[in-house]
Amino acid sequence: ADGVDRAALCAAVFGDPAKLTSLEAIVHPAVRAAREAFLLEHGSAPLVVFDIPLLYEKGGVEEVDAVLVVSAPAEVQRDRVLARPGMTAERFAQVLALQLPDAEKRERADYVIDTGCALDQTRAAVAKLVNELTA
Repeated sequence: ADGVDRAALCAAVFGDPAKLTSLEAIVHPAVRAAREAFLLEHGSAPLVVFDIPLLYEKGGVEEVDAVLVVSAPAEVQRDRVLARPGMTAERFAQVLALQLPDAEKRERADYVIDTGCALDQTRAAVAKLVNELTA
């Protein structure tokens, strides 16, 4: 099989801060380079969006013009995450421990879209924000 076996990789590093730090030392510079290349290619677009899950935790806020946080209520988030293949309550707890609390992310964000609603409502909120930002 080609590519990375994400489940095996996660199993190898989660719960081991030294291994996670080693992995991040490899991945983060590569992701940053890819992001910079993308911006060079698409920088003239009316809007460029980067999905950066650990923006606050790992840095980079100073490199973007604005931050949008998409967030669902804790119980909705938990149900959605635990429905993913291979996800366990223990692993979910480990993931949450690496992140700033949702309330803090919401407080720091320039924009917040609540995703605890129906998908069509979320899509409408995203479309409205895109229209505002590109007007």
